[in-house]
Amino acid sequence: MSTDPSTALEDFLAAVREHFAASAHRTSDADARVEAAYMALADAFELYEDALYTEYGEVTPFELFDDVEDERDDSDDEPEDDDSDDDSDDDDDDYDEDADEDY
Repeated sequence: MSTDPSTALEDFLAAVREHFAASAHRTSDADARVEAAYMALADAFELYEDALYTEYGEVTPFELFDDVEDERDDSDDEPEDDDSDDDSDDDDDDYDEDADEDY
């Protein structure tokens, strides 16, 4: 069952407002209300983006911080391609420009 994008947008905007209110009235570095609002905002964003994509094939220009970190961790696990011959695809290396002058 997919969510209506308009409804998902309203829920996302409400989560943004709640996160702002919680942040503006933070009581400590480990304020449970801020943490809960943060998680609710992330969840609402994902639901909105999924609904937007499902209905219109569109995405937002945003990525969740955890997703960016996960991508970074995944790329750190992949071995680097150690291509010692970086010019192997360059066909012009063997071309002698002076050879054209003889014709």
